[in-house]
Amino acid sequence: MTAFTDFFWTAHDGLTLHARDYAPVGEARGLPVICIHGLTRNARDFEDLSPRIAAKGRRVLAVDVRGRGLSARDPQPMNYHPGTYAADLVALLEAAGIERAVFVGTSMGGLITMVLTSLQPEAIAGAVLNDVGPELSPVGLARIAGYTGLASRFATWDAAVAYAKAINEAAFPGYGAQDWDAFARRLFDQEGDGFVLAYDPDISAPIKAAVQAAAKTQAEGGQTLAPPDMYPLFRALAKNRPLLLVRGEISDLIDIEIAERMRAVAPEMSYAQVPGVGHAPMLTEPEAWSAIEKLLREAP
Repeated sequence: MTAFTDFFWTAHDGLTLHARDYAPVGEARGLPVICIHGLTRNARDFEDLSPRIAAKGRRVLAVDVRGRGLSARDPQPMNYHPGTYAADLVALLEAAGIERAVFVGTSMGGLITMVLTSLQPEAIAGAVLNDVGPELSPVGLARIAGYTGLASRFATWDAAVAYAKAINEAAFPGYGAQDWDAFARRLFDQEGDGFVLAYDPDISAPIKAAVQAAAKTQAEGGQTLAPPDMYPLFRALAKNRPLLLVRGEISDLIDIEIAERMRAVAPEMSYAQVPGVGHAPMLTEPEAWSAIEKLLREAP
């Protein structure tokens, strides 16, 4: 594994946040790349991808979104939403002295990237959306909401690995025992004599609040509010910059119909589909990595 240094910065509300900082290998040959993980994950998701990008001569910052990994937990759980996270990225850019970067966003990380277009669009020189878009399948959303913030501590490593497999095996049907052990090491920290998921269980608070509000409205005979329209942000992201959508062939979050609508809205967007993988590809698969290499050649 390529060495990295720990980069800490302070959010605008005073929270201390963390990213893994990979220096470019050899001469710097392009803008930095900022990698942003999904809802319950952390910077370790990019431990294989980041060195590959750094070898291309680009600095890579793999972020721990607030409440995950080594980033501080928010005492106000309702702050756990993409608007806050995008503001945290603005603070990261300021702290790291970065004016422009290429963004790689997996799942929630892609939503954060889209929100960033409303805050600091000039900072985005190119983007990769990993199995995410301006609309999401309710099937995948229900699955993710079903486990977020629930079981978080396990007495043995075998139990932790079994949990990682149970939650994710539908997305990675080809994984074996060694793969699941490595996968679990990205998800868990050792704490005392047990193992805990590397995120604040309270990241689920806004999700639970939205579900409860919808249920209450429905019970009272009202009309449930539609989710915010993200297509204007997606169109803005797709305008005048390299953009790539990576989709897992068996993804339950971005189904093929959603992908086709995204491609119709943004015909210049590149597209790669990873066979036999669900939500979300790790981005080191040959199909994904080849498409990312191409985007990096096109991006400044």
